[in-house]
Amino acid sequence: MNTRMRCATKAGAASVLLVSLTACGGVLPGGSSDSGAPVRKGNDVKIGLLLPEKETARYEKFDRPIIEKQVSELTGRQGKFVYANADQDADLQNQQMQKMIDEKVDTVIVDSVDAHTIRASVQKAKDAGIHVIAYDRLAEGPVDAYVGFDNDLVGQTQGKELVAAIGADQGKKAKVVMINGSPTDPNAAAYKSSAREELENTVTVAKSYDTVAWKPQNAKANMQQAIAALGASNIAGVYSANDGMAAGVIAALKEAGVTKMPPITGQDAELAAVRRILTGDQYMSVYKPYPDEAATAAEMAVRIAQGRDIEFEALATSRTDSPTTKQIHTASISVVALKRSNIKQTVVKDKIYTVKQICSGGYADACAAAGLK
Repeated sequence: MNTRMRCATKAGAASVLLVSLTACGGVLPGGSSDSGAPVRKGNDVKIGLLLPEKETARYEKFDRPIIEKQVSELTGRQGKFVYANADQDADLQNQQMQKMIDEKVDTVIVDSVDAHTIRASVQKAKDAGIHVIAYDRLAEGPVDAYVGFDNDLVGQTQGKELVAAIGADQGKKAKVVMINGSPTDPNAAAYKSSAREELENTVTVAKSYDTVAWKPQNAKANMQQAIAALGASNIAGVYSANDGMAAGVIAALKEAGVTKMPPITGQDAELAAVRRILTGDQYMSVYKPYPDEAATAAEMAVRIAQGRDIEFEALATSRTDSPTTKQIHTASISVVALKRSNIKQTVVKDKIYTVKQICSGGYADACAAAGLK
């Protein structure tokens, strides 16, 4: 197995809350067992959360508050929650990890800025007896578990949807630009590889760029280079790895005089992207049910901190390899393509956004045309 997840089951918020096994020892992380192991802690656990940045709206809007709420509820409001955001600074995140070690958290959930750079800090935490859950991005080092979305499926979905939008009849004459994610994010490599496999079967990948720090302004600069090399009218579609970068891509195309956008992909189902999908500026995004991922991570963090290993195992039924660690307990969450036709059935149904939120600010007509009421 490579560094990407091979999904066996979907771990969702519903399944998280339905786990009601009684632990009296059980299977320990790493595969060994100790049927006589006592529960080490009750509800007086301390859970830390390290998030990587604020450019992507989901982290502060969904991940942090959901995890904090779940930790509180799972511990009868007796557990403590400690939080820090690294603002895309890998060195700062290492400092934040050290602070959590010093504060003696029981489990730290870490969404790494740089999966490799965080390795030494993960080892320090483990040496201090602290459990580490890699969240959304698979950190290197001896992590106890990984909670994330099926990264192969994300890339495959983006690639397939882009080919469908361009039209298979266009064949190799259709030139596509790939605006990939950050080279320090292992997820970006998985998205890129899986999407490229889908694209290269049908169209021509004319230009491909890795985008430093996932920043929209860097994506815009990369797209400007592609336009200068290929000509805006010769670009049949754009693979953008996420929604923030899609905004940069669209800005570059508009500045080049393009009025009707080619199909452009995205990921994260950000509110601005949902609106762009309604108006036709962006073709699709990938909706990743953040409540499922966040709730799963929170319960895994609490259960392993308490020593309730059977329940911990029940939440992580898959296995993943990282460059440093084999057979990591993994909870893999599935994803869905978000398009104009299924906004109501996805982000509205799951209460990520209300129709009022989506349709305010001049989007009423676009919503009405899409049947979003």
